[in-house]
Amino acid sequence: MSLVGYVVSYRIGPKSQRPKECILKFPGIDSDSEAARLIGRKVAWPVGRRKIRGKIVDVHGKRGYVRARFRRGLPGHALGTPIEIIG
Repeated sequence: MSLVGYVVSYRIGPKSQRPKECILKFPGIDSDSEAARLIGRKVAWPVGRRKIRGKIVDVHGKRGYVRARFRRGLPGHALGTPIEIIG
């Protein structure tokens, strides 16, 4: 199953931004219970031929957003671009 979502934002705090953690939104997933089923799935953001890989680690809020942690930080131009579930 190749579900495509979008990078919404970085995980941010009052004084810091965490570029290795991003907030993702997948269409059709509108509640926290549906988003909880995605925890543990692997995601990839394409960079040319390569892909920056990450893993969905938690639900973010009640509207179906999830938080993913990446091996390398995503660049700023990744915001608003598609991301896919690969496993």
